[in-house]
Amino acid sequence: MQTFNFLQEYILENDVVRLNPLHHQDIDTLLHFSEQQPELWKYSLQPADGLENLKTYMDFALKGRKEETSYPFIVFDKRSQQIAGSTRFYDFQKKHNTVQLGYTWYGKEFQGTGLNKHCKLLLLEFAFETLGLDRVEFRADATNERSIAAMKSIGCTVEGILRSNCAAPKGRRDSIVLSILKDEWFGGIKEKLKSKIEKERNISQQ
Repeated sequence: MQTFNFLQEYILENDVVRLNPLHHQDIDTLLHFSEQQPELWKYSLQPADGLENLKTYMDFALKGRKEETSYPFIVFDKRSQQIAGSTRFYDFQKKHNTVQLGYTWYGKEFQGTGLNKHCKLLLLEFAFETLGLDRVEFRADATNERSIAAMKSIGCTVEGILRSNCAAPKGRRDSIVLSILKDEWFGGIKEKLKSKIEKERNISQQ
């Protein structure tokens, strides 16, 4: 097992998607989402709509990597040969051997294409099989039905609601907490996720 080396340039990929480490220069390739699809961040605690918010978003993401608490990626869809969005590991807890996975968003044209499942498979394989982490946690606005459904579809277990647990751009929010444990990943979740991906692939090829 590797330790999480925040200085290393991890690249995670399969035949559909490639996750590259996020860098400041990527702002140019993400700006059109920020300007043309501001609704992508409706539920986000760190909105990236508009140039100034995107700069703040990037600075926050890369500051976390420097502080060794987060590791952000930019998502490249190999099928369309286009940048599709971003995701990251964050709140890395070395003592407890856990991490959170979130700040995930994709342009509207990439939603519902199966891209998210491919990304999550790569990230979870990396978390549990390369880093040997014991728990991957997910959080979302408790009213964000699309995000919650996506997390359930990859095998997450709902743990509960943290009521009014954090400040949001508009007031406060309730956060839903979900997770996958290492034993669950190896005990069937990985194979079920791979089966779903293969099923969706077969349907799209018909």
